[in-house]
Amino acid sequence: MMFRAARWLPGAHLQTLFGPLLRRSPVLQRQRERLTLADGDFLDLDWYGSPNAGHPCVILLHGLTGSSNSLYILGQQQALAERGWSSVSVNWRGCSGEPNHLPRGYHSGASDDLAEVVEYLHRRLPDIPLAAIGYSLGGNVLLKYLGESADQCALRAAVAVSVPFRLDQSADRLQVGFSRVYQTRFLRDMAAYVVNKQRLFLQQGRHAEHASLAALGSLEGMDSLWDFDERVTAPLHGYASAADYYERCSSRFFLSAIRVPTLIVQALDDPFVYPYSLPDSADLSDTTEFELHRSGGHVGFIGGTPWRPVYYLEQRLPQWLASQLKGAK
Repeated sequence: MMFRAARWLPGAHLQTLFGPLLRRSPVLQRQRERLTLADGDFLDLDWYGSPNAGHPCVILLHGLTGSSNSLYILGQQQALAERGWSSVSVNWRGCSGEPNHLPRGYHSGASDDLAEVVEYLHRRLPDIPLAAIGYSLGGNVLLKYLGESADQCALRAAVAVSVPFRLDQSADRLQVGFSRVYQTRFLRDMAAYVVNKQRLFLQQGRHAEHASLAALGSLEGMDSLWDFDERVTAPLHGYASAADYYERCSSRFFLSAIRVPTLIVQALDDPFVYPYSLPDSADLSDTTEFELHRSGGHVGFIGGTPWRPVYYLEQRLPQWLASQLKGAK
């Protein structure tokens, strides 16, 4: 299937911004389930469609500062339901509208949380083929998880979209040109995420948790993702520094170990990713297909007309998954 970018959305930034700013939100009646994690924290899972034996269930993973309400998630859940498939959207820690219980949060290397989700669903739905789709940060987490689990992975197929393969280089890319607008929004939302948790812990009398966040110091004066990850992400999640976090969590270093059939969809003009950060054939396992488009922006890939936009990802990804899950209905 070929992607043709809409002529009325020329350039990477219009492709990137149309969805979150101008797309009409699909209205889905979903059911929420709370999954308690091994460390006592929780993830909220939003289900659409009832799991049915023989029909796949697809796990959806959102990006940085997103949630299960991100429009690319809602649109994909709707598209999967049209095939009769169920789906479950994972809200990373603290992203479901309620702060999580622990000082730690989510980050681009949180494959331990994804592993718990996959293990839980595999136990609960032993007769249902499981697949996963990750976007941006969620795509990085997914590829890292696939590489770590290798032959032991319970997923039958996976798709990653608009992946920041090298986290250090993506942090640099977001300091260039108009991409600084995205960085400013990310920094604002991530700082609010930490401040809101700190306030809640204080109100609840959870002094140890509050102290862990207070020890981070002031969140003022941060002007890059490097700053945030150095001062917040690394110390909260056991990394020595932002550079250590980036080195240990960048999905590019896990690609060769992937054994599950995997599709990666990327745009050459992605304003979050330098072209030189993209993997080459030597980085990829034999089970991975790399689909690179000249345009599409970051989680954009919009064609059609202003009156009838076509969301390529909602056509292509279910189609590809169906080709890999041929034994499923």
